[in-house]
Amino acid sequence: MKILVIGSGGREHALVWKLKQSPSVTQIYCAPGNAGIGLDCTNVDIAATDFPKLIKFVQKEKIDLTVVGPEVPLVQGIVDEFQKVGLRIFGPTKKAAELEGSKKFAKEIMRKANVPTADFRVFTNSAEAISYIEEREEGDRFVIKADGLAAGKGVTVCDSNEEARDAIRRMLLHKEFGEAGQRIVIEDRLVGEEASLLAFVDGNTIVPLEAAQDHKAAHDGDTGPNTGGMGAYSPTPIVNDEIIDTVVEKILVPMVHEMNKEGRPFRGCLYAGLMLTNQGPKVLEFNVRLGDPETQAVLMRLKSDLAQIMYACAEGKLDQIEPLEWDPRPSLCVVMASAGYPGDYEKGLPIRGLDDAALVPDTKVFHAGTRRVGEQIVNDGGRVLGVTAIGDTISDAKLRAYQAVKCIRWDGAWCRKDISDKANRY
Repeated sequence: MKILVIGSGGREHALVWKLKQSPSVTQIYCAPGNAGIGLDCTNVDIAATDFPKLIKFVQKEKIDLTVVGPEVPLVQGIVDEFQKVGLRIFGPTKKAAELEGSKKFAKEIMRKANVPTADFRVFTNSAEAISYIEEREEGDRFVIKADGLAAGKGVTVCDSNEEARDAIRRMLLHKEFGEAGQRIVIEDRLVGEEASLLAFVDGNTIVPLEAAQDHKAAHDGDTGPNTGGMGAYSPTPIVNDEIIDTVVEKILVPMVHEMNKEGRPFRGCLYAGLMLTNQGPKVLEFNVRLGDPETQAVLMRLKSDLAQIMYACAEGKLDQIEPLEWDPRPSLCVVMASAGYPGDYEKGLPIRGLDDAALVPDTKVFHAGTRRVGEQIVNDGGRVLGVTAIGDTISDAKLRAYQAVKCIRWDGAWCRKDISDKANRY
């Protein structure tokens, strides 16, 4: 089987690495890929949103399966374009991908499906939004979200009404997120522990993966601005089998049914971002692709053949695959970022120590924002590397990951030091 992976981040590197392990896979391409991905497969210099060129390449190379990593091409309708010309592709259609493309749409579908989530209101006018905040009871707390795609940064978790007013002004008045923030969703802030559950879905069958816990805030102790994710670990002690069963029964099954009723059947990976509250799991958000950095941690533990799973999913035959097999050992991913992220950062800085990091046992350095310049690998994004390790215990995995992190240097490189420490609370 020949496979094309679309994207250029850490998630795509993890996908390439895992797909390559399948006995049925003969060749893997990645478009456009990055410096690290290029060491594990053949990079193709085509943008993830250049659908005509991608289709031409797939037809020319007789690719058997295309796997879409990032959300932007999915929301723009890459699956529809491939299906129009009879090409097999893993991912949801444009109408189904609106679950991630519009927070408003996702919340409305959840309401119809009776899926547990925070109460919400939608606004396009800043004065009306601020008035709504001020009319609520003293002590109420809010989360302000840009409606559209904002690269994981369009969410402000507010500790005060002043923070909420500031977030509203930044989105609606100052256009901080451009078109994505022209409409906002104001949610009641949920209290609890966050966790992520990903599931393969083929429109009818749902196959949940092992749970993970992401670390969204930039700095240790969950402080600082929201990011695309600074690290993750899997499994997380807070999510047991009973909670997974509850999430499937009360959240995933109703959502998949409701999407079918709406004429938007979902095929691909459905990602539920959860808050585990005193009333049970509630949905913070849905994504329509594998998470980043959860994918790095989760795929490190997957023993089943990912290529066969994704092929069956694209064919609507998930019910025919064997139950997923997992390495019982925990894994952990630490994201190394550029100075200034999630704000502005400098690109083109040489990265040192990657060969030394690769020598740490049971560790894989997934590249997220890197580029090759001559013989050197340089940083080319905010989140640059996902240093991922597996160990007999969470502490063991953490030790290995940070041992590899210590080998790697570039000017201004930084990371959170407390990935997985939350596991110690349980």
